[in-house]
Amino acid sequence: MPDLLLELFSEEIPARMQAKAADDLRRMVTDKLVAEGLVYEGAKAFATPRRLALTVHGIPARQPDLKTERRGPKIGAPDAAVQGFLKATGLKSLDEAKIQKDAKGDFYIALIEKPGSAAIDVIAEILPAIIRTFPWPKSMRWGARSAKSGSLTWVRPLHAITATFGLETEEPDIVKFSVDGIEAGQTTYGHRFMAPGAISVRRFEDYEAKLKAAKVILDPQARKDIIVEDAKELAFAQGLELVEDQVLVDEVSGLVEWPVVMMGSFEKEFLSIPDEVIRATIRNNQKCFVVRDPKTGKLTNKFVLTANIEAPDGGKTIVAGNERVIRPRLSDAKFFYETDLKTRLEDRLPKFEQIVFHEKLGTQAARIRRIQDLAVEIAPWVGADQTKSARAAQLAKTDLLTEVVGEFPELQGLMGKYYAEAQGEEGSVAAACEEHYKPQGPSDRVPTNPVSVAVALADKIDTLVGFWEINEKPTGSKDPFALRRAALGVIRLLIENSVRMPLRGPISRAAFLVWSDLGNAKTLDIVGRVRDVSRYVNYSGNLTIDARALADEGISLPLADLNEKLNSLGRDLLGFFADRLKVQLRDQGARHDLVDAVFSLGGQDDLLLVVRRVEALGKFLDSDDGKNLLAGTKRASNILAIEEKKDKRTFDGAPDAALYKLDEEKALAAAIEQVKAEASTAVAKEDFAAAMSAMAKLRPAVDAFFDKVKVNDDDPKVRENRLKLLNEIRAATRAVADFSRIEG
Repeated sequence: MPDLLLELFSEEIPARMQAKAADDLRRMVTDKLVAEGLVYEGAKAFATPRRLALTVHGIPARQPDLKTERRGPKIGAPDAAVQGFLKATGLKSLDEAKIQKDAKGDFYIALIEKPGSAAIDVIAEILPAIIRTFPWPKSMRWGARSAKSGSLTWVRPLHAITATFGLETEEPDIVKFSVDGIEAGQTTYGHRFMAPGAISVRRFEDYEAKLKAAKVILDPQARKDIIVEDAKELAFAQGLELVEDQVLVDEVSGLVEWPVVMMGSFEKEFLSIPDEVIRATIRNNQKCFVVRDPKTGKLTNKFVLTANIEAPDGGKTIVAGNERVIRPRLSDAKFFYETDLKTRLEDRLPKFEQIVFHEKLGTQAARIRRIQDLAVEIAPWVGADQTKSARAAQLAKTDLLTEVVGEFPELQGLMGKYYAEAQGEEGSVAAACEEHYKPQGPSDRVPTNPVSVAVALADKIDTLVGFWEINEKPTGSKDPFALRRAALGVIRLLIENSVRMPLRGPISRAAFLVWSDLGNAKTLDIVGRVRDVSRYVNYSGNLTIDARALADEGISLPLADLNEKLNSLGRDLLGFFADRLKVQLRDQGARHDLVDAVFSLGGQDDLLLVVRRVEALGKFLDSDDGKNLLAGTKRASNILAIEEKKDKRTFDGAPDAALYKLDEEKALAAAIEQVKAEASTAVAKEDFAAAMSAMAKLRPAVDAFFDKVKVNDDDPKVRENRLKLLNEIRAATRAVADFSRIEG
């Protein structure tokens, strides 16, 4: 079957747009082909800085013939209806129509046969529409056509269109169409400088080979491989090692059609700058790679560049030009770094009083104070020193005001660590300046240094509570403040470090501090004492402030409204953590319904404990005892739900042992009492495996009860007593989870 070759040749396409543009071209063309009944065998798209190309293999030469039936008027219908039917279907007379009988009468039916068009004609129709509606993120008009209504917009001026269609064994035909005066043909062009002449192409294999001969590597992956391999070899030849950077490789491969790798150098004096600053300077300004000494792991004064030309002088001029640009850039970076070192981090803090974190959440200075308070509160839970945690939280954001971070924002945190080390801060404090931002995603590293963990938790919890306070929560797919990522960060920090910390405590303290920072403290005459007041937030049960303790301090607050506000925020935010934890566990293969079953018990704010309980519950439900007990418990819950709805009441309260008629009732009651005691003791010890083993003892008694006992007995008192016994099954299993929330 025939193949299609399409190339759209233009001025330089931005590197960041190329991969998506190639994918869009493939998708749009193949979707249209399939919609027209032209089912193909395979398709592949390519992009270089100056062209988008597509090859589609195995396209049928013609569309399939289309046969449809069209229902017409009833037999005996008015002549006008008959003539309209004949005209619409192309029939010459009613003799060519069939008659179909149904319950409403006999109708004329026209069998319409529409022969398929030649594939090349269909392609000639669909390609102009695709080109005109191509979804570039940004596009432009150019030349004389820009004044015309409906003129083409493209990412950069489009110069030529190549479109051929045909069998491999035959000379292909040109797909004839034009877009704004650009006629499709079979002419393309090679490398802009080394082979700019016109090239006549026939089909994809011929096209790709001729482009390569004209110094154009069509396949982006092939260009990437050349860049990486040549760079590695060049570095290895000098006893060095390439610092690999896939993002930079992707970008550089979109800047060249014929990659030529070279090495340059810079003065050794610049190696006094941190490696990351050198790398950012060279990477951001010149799109070059850095190399390191494999023996020390430190950068050397060499860099690797990728040119788009084989220069007559072997690249000496190109290398010298890059060195000439990099030298002053590194000089600037060195100046910034050395200037930053002259100011201690804590001396930068006053400037944060004039920097707004968020218009509704006050200044960055207020936020730093909140994070510091929270870090001190969290430190004992994670095994961190409180004094070091307070110092780290105080300094963690200060590098945002440094010259280097102003030039290279991606180095925030890291530069804080370097500056903290330079001014003699303790190692864990310096590490926390960098690590408190982590983890920033599901694949990012989780810090293990306790001081880093304390500050990272404080930072993320303050962010979440703050935006909850001003009702800027994530909605649908919108999450402008990355609050889902912050919650996932808290979860990973706690679980991967095996931290046992009830979240209600820091949430309540953070909520009160945010509440006071929003101006509420001013009307209550406790300005300057906010941190003292926050000590009286009760961290067990609901989020409340201890009125008696405050009274002893001579402080009066409108506690009823404030406590309810804190409590409502806490419940809502813990629900958000539960949702994020479900996503996290689901990604790890766990069942989300088990998380629901544990969280629904209420008061579950120790996420590590929730995870351990979910793991034990999952293992239990994989056993026969677990599956059968779940079935029995669900049966009991279903019966109770039906009878409670019917009687408009619940069946709480202990059953009356005197009303037991059957041995199975007595056995179930005894088993429930035993299981309650054993499971509660095991849960109190956080031995969830033992709690599940205790639950398993219910299974034979529950099975026997449902096998032998009629719940809805004719005697109302016996019926009520048996329903209370079923409620006891439900209550017993709630020692470990709400089984009604479990699917299956």
